[in-house]
Amino acid sequence: MNKLWALLLLAATLPAGAADLTVSAASSLTESFREISSAYEKANPGTKVDLNFAASGTLLQQIARGAPVDVLASADQATMAQANTEGLIDPTTEHVFAQNSLWVVVPPQASNKPTTLAALARADVKRVAIGNPDSVPVGRYARGALQQAGVWPAMQAKMISTQNVRQSLDYVARGEVDAGFVYATDAQAMSERVQRAFQVPVAGGIAYPLAMVKTSRNAAEAKRFIAFVRSAQGQAILHRHGFGSP
Repeated sequence: MNKLWALLLLAATLPAGAADLTVSAASSLTESFREISSAYEKANPGTKVDLNFAASGTLLQQIARGAPVDVLASADQATMAQANTEGLIDPTTEHVFAQNSLWVVVPPQASNKPTTLAALARADVKRVAIGNPDSVPVGRYARGALQQAGVWPAMQAKMISTQNVRQSLDYVARGEVDAGFVYATDAQAMSERVQRAFQVPVAGGIAYPLAMVKTSRNAAEAKRFIAFVRSAQGQAILHRHGFGSP
């Protein structure tokens, strides 16, 4: 909520015609979008990109409540589809710009790593971090995979619900849980503090879309940023951070 009020305050204080661009992006895009934004600013002198990171569902709620956002980048197509249904984005600007994969990670000191979803039901696995499936795409992906494997009911007592994928990652890195569901890119970002246990199959894969928000006051700039993310330079940055091509 504090971030939302900060964004609303930004809307009231920005001068007319300001070139500043506000981009709301899924938490798993933190490192890559910081680098992309820096490169974009360098390529477009006088433009400043303000980044707002949170779970995709939270970002959608902020926009629905009037937060001054120009571009939305989510970690799943379901969130973007909802944004389109609610009339919050310009669908002609929507593009899938990256792919990711789902992993179970464990603390660095873990010696008996689970190798399957069924193994998470073992007695020695007591706490598992999973993003809230109601608002966090990684949680929905995890829930779907666990349901498909028939072990979702067994996970209920072990599940530690998190607000976004980075909170799950932090819990694992600090050893506060025995395992957690994160994206491959998150595991790469903290490769020295977590161990990859196994990749989780996700039906249909994991695609990241972005689009211009309909209420953007910098439509031309928003479209240029979207084009930059999809450009060879933007894609190279995403690849360095572990994302796959769309």
